[in-house]
Amino acid sequence: MPPHDGSRTIQSALAPMAAVEWDGVQCEAADAMAESSNFILVPDPEPEDEQTPARAVGLLDRLRALLFPGQGNVPSTMATRPRLIFGFDATASREPAWAAARTVTDALVKALPGELDVALAVHGGSMLHTFTGFTSDPNTLRDRAAGIRCIAGMTRMLPILSRALSNPGVRVVIYIGDVFEESPTRGQKLADAMGVQGIKLIVLHDTSDWNARRDAEVFLDLARRTGGCVLPFDANAPARLRELLAAVAVYAVGGEALLEEKSGELPGAVLLLEHLRR
Repeated sequence: MPPHDGSRTIQSALAPMAAVEWDGVQCEAADAMAESSNFILVPDPEPEDEQTPARAVGLLDRLRALLFPGQGNVPSTMATRPRLIFGFDATASREPAWAAARTVTDALVKALPGELDVALAVHGGSMLHTFTGFTSDPNTLRDRAAGIRCIAGMTRMLPILSRALSNPGVRVVIYIGDVFEESPTRGQKLADAMGVQGIKLIVLHDTSDWNARRDAEVFLDLARRTGGCVLPFDANAPARLRELLAAVAVYAVGGEALLEEKSGELPGAVLLLEHLRR
């Protein structure tokens, strides 16, 4: 089988030393990519083993232990208002799909203004290179999406799932991609951990390339382990994508109950509810 990105040229160079920002902290990265449009470069910290990364115990965990004695770990989603991670496969062959998606990312925060915080998580060049801060500002979200370009390399979906587990308040991960090129066993363990924490995985699966159809069952298995679902993605239908993103945003804030309530005004809500209930 040919490589996922074919013969497309890698659109990034390596810089000997560059300052990068990781979750708001400035640091130095010796091999950071010099792709200036990717405004936040994030090295992939996840080893390719079969272990689900342990969540660090922080101040919020200690406070929850004091407030809820004898109840074990209170879910991290109590720590903040609802959050959503919008993940995307931005390897080189995905440029048409990303071109369609980046113009409608603001639909995620416009559906319920001020009630949901969204972060972009994008992989390309065989690494998770972009993980932004969470924002509820539609202009900020769209501007950040506009600055990201596709880079050739293998897919790296699993570091996005790992980040969802370590960020308090995340309720939904949306992921747009076509193929799965990582460890299925490790993916299952991460998905199971997400299910325990109540984090849903919703995959918008792009099957325009016939090679992608072989991975449909993998994506479906991961999504179902979290209580999420798989929806079709069509780069030629940006209006429908906007409707789906708006529906997912509502689901992230209020679950199926709020999605049902809003179904009359959200065209994508009916389709999302249908797939969630299968």
